[in-house]
Amino acid sequence: MSKIRLVIADDQTLMRDGLQTIINLEDDMEVVGLADNGEAALQLVREHRPDLVLMDVRMPVLDGIEATKLILAEFPETLIVVLTTFAEDQYIVDSLVNGAVGFLLKDMPADRIVQSVRDAVKGQLMMSSVIAGKLAARISALSAAPAKPPAAVRFKHGHSFTDREKQIIQLLIEGENNKEIAQTLFMSEGTVKNYVSIIYHKIGVNDRAKAILHLKELME
Repeated sequence: MSKIRLVIADDQTLMRDGLQTIINLEDDMEVVGLADNGEAALQLVREHRPDLVLMDVRMPVLDGIEATKLILAEFPETLIVVLTTFAEDQYIVDSLVNGAVGFLLKDMPADRIVQSVRDAVKGQLMMSSVIAGKLAARISALSAAPAKPPAAVRFKHGHSFTDREKQIIQLLIEGENNKEIAQTLFMSEGTVKNYVSIIYHKIGVNDRAKAILHLKELME
């Protein structure tokens, strides 16, 4: 029987090494790579083509939400199980919307994490009761709330932004901070920061006030 091949991505050395030790004790699993950030996780997936990635949310360089999105864009057959200490609604929604097949808390017993890996490979959506409750509450709230229309900003010729960047630009111009943008678009605050940095780079500024003024000038 072939083993389940895993990559573990977590910026905490103790957590990363501990999971590796636990998983490698199982006869039907093996860890083929360890990463301390999302970008390194993407490279390991390219190199090893694992069956599943245990993905932390909060990591430097590239967070787990964005890493999940990039990995699945290249390797849609890869399973991503998000493993985190944070049972925050926005992370749950972001992870699942971007294709994760499960969302588990790090304080779960080791045997449950191991079994969750097996269940994920069998096609079961993995979610702790705490996460499931929060997701149900968020879905209920979304159903009751009026939908926010997509950003309709248009820019002068020569400036190209993705649809998501345009949404964030619209909210920047409206004066929302990163946390408020994250809540509005149901993203993690770290993901918003990454997008804001990309927008700054595209327009050649590194100051929020200057960026907003410049973006207003670029609008048609």
